[in-house]
Amino acid sequence: MSKRNQNLCGLFLVRRKRLMTKILISICLGIVALAGCSKAESPSPPILAQEPQPEKFLLIGLIPEHNLFRQVERYDPVAHYLSQKTGRKIKLMVLSRYGNIINNFVSEGMDGAFFGSFTYALAQAKLGVDVLARPQLLNGTSTYHGLIFVRKDSRVKTAEEMKKKIFAFVDKATTAGYLLPLVYFKKHGIENYKQYFQETYFAGTHEDVIYDVLDRKADIGAAKNTVFKRLADIDSRITQELVILDRSPDVPENGLAVRKDLDDALKEKLKEVLLAMHTDPEGQGVLKKFGAQKFIETSDQDYLPVYRYARKINLNLATYDYMNE
Repeated sequence: MSKRNQNLCGLFLVRRKRLMTKILISICLGIVALAGCSKAESPSPPILAQEPQPEKFLLIGLIPEHNLFRQVERYDPVAHYLSQKTGRKIKLMVLSRYGNIINNFVSEGMDGAFFGSFTYALAQAKLGVDVLARPQLLNGTSTYHGLIFVRKDSRVKTAEEMKKKIFAFVDKATTAGYLLPLVYFKKHGIENYKQYFQETYFAGTHEDVIYDVLDRKADIGAAKNTVFKRLADIDSRITQELVILDRSPDVPENGLAVRKDLDDALKEKLKEVLLAMHTDPEGQGVLKKFGAQKFIETSDQDYLPVYRYARKINLNLATYDYMNE
């Protein structure tokens, strides 16, 4: 082959190599471009429908008048009835002690509670609540009072004879189980009850105080008359073996009060259902189990006896330390 032909052949190979390189580069760029388009144009994953959020229930607190099971047994039919009639599920929370109802109202996000008269006064002063209604009991009353009592075979009949004895309170946040004894002590010149008695303690429930005195664990007790009667109806020893020494003024029965910022329409519905229960055959059955004729409208004015009682012993509701010692 001539030298000229060799040069032409080499030039052809170089050009062919360059051409193939350009083709390969174009193919690669095309693949990358197609990949990019495919990514950009690929359909987005389908948006899944969100799970329906369960409707928030209303959390209602109960104070420990009785043991937990007895409280739930009494209030559960009322809660169920309110749930049916208002369309809002109601969950009950029985608290271990009276003062917890103030703490837990905020920490547990409570919507309301069946407050005792003193716990209502405390909640009003410390939190601000709206009372809706309270029960009128089977005997026609819508109030209760506190009792101070001893065993009939006890030698204790006066405040003087209580010295160096054992006194059982219910809780520092109760009218019958603490405020009444404090006023009684002041009336009889007992300045420092902790020094006056051999021992004092908080039993936690009215029921426990009654049985502690009955079973001689304590010499003297203070409790609510309605619990006293309710237990006496099923245990004859209570009226046979215990005697009442003193009683407090009447104060409102445990009423349902709710947080102030609860929806106004829901407040009115709860109140409307409670006040109309006695006109409904199903509601009448619930009331009978609860031990009431009906619910009646209640306002802050109904608690004036509690406020006056607190003033008698110079108790500031807004700053009162209700934790048991």
